[in-house]
Amino acid sequence: MLVLDGKIVSQLLKTEISQKVTEFKAKYHRTPGLGVIIVGNNPASHVYVRNKEIACKNVGMNSIKWDFPEDISEDDLVKQIKKMNELKDVDAFLVQMPLPQHINTDKILDAIDPLKDADGLHPYNLGMLWVNRQIVAPCTPWGVIRILKHYEISIAGKNCVVVGRSQIVGKPMAHLLTQADGTVTIVHSRTKNISDFTRQADIVVVAAGKKHLMGKNDFKVGSVIIDVGIHGSGLSSSDQREKSKISGDVRFDELQGWVSAATPVPGGVGPMTIACLLENTLKLAENRMKIC
Repeated sequence: MLVLDGKIVSQLLKTEISQKVTEFKAKYHRTPGLGVIIVGNNPASHVYVRNKEIACKNVGMNSIKWDFPEDISEDDLVKQIKKMNELKDVDAFLVQMPLPQHINTDKILDAIDPLKDADGLHPYNLGMLWVNRQIVAPCTPWGVIRILKHYEISIAGKNCVVVGRSQIVGKPMAHLLTQADGTVTIVHSRTKNISDFTRQADIVVVAAGKKHLMGKNDFKVGSVIIDVGIHGSGLSSSDQREKSKISGDVRFDELQGWVSAATPVPGGVGPMTIACLLENTLKLAENRMKIC
């Protein structure tokens, strides 16, 4: 079984981005900037944000973080987003998910300037993706496409199944696979006998959000399995030293000798999400400079 190593692919992409950032600075005499708004004290969210800050530094980008308390009102958070929209030194930004329950996620995403939408989740950008006029794509699905391309795994003509229908991963993932000429089926929590679908698929992307949901017997011999799930990333720093406690939606250990290729967790799709976020930021920075 070929292990699809997202760390290798992400490092190659970040090296490419770093070179382009150097060219951007020389051309425009300024540094691309990524902003992050984080609300509350979710441990996993703070780990992700810290990793994004480190990634920005490593490719030569600026990063700015606005940290707000758990009890910030929805209206006040929208006001802060509008301020971020106007910052000249921020080319792209995101609001770290999940948000507290009293805040409507759709309203927050709607408030982001689509021309600064680092995550590619604003309805405008999703709409442009759907009509094949992509500006930026949601980072995790785009990272999956990049992994498959790097390992020269063809999507065209393949039977593809996406497990999960979220706006962040499942639905845009299905569309990107379709763009690449795959024949795509989405299955979800209300689908009967999900394994009947996944056992027929050449490529399966599992984004169900349920730890160890699927294993060997859910997949066809020789298929390609992409595990988007991640569980345990909110553990304390001492627990995180045991990487075995971080796992995905797929029982990875069962796959050896059964499928042809699969992503591990950790080290598969996760690193690509941040790399693609940097790629989106640079693309939006370049777009802004063309408009100016």
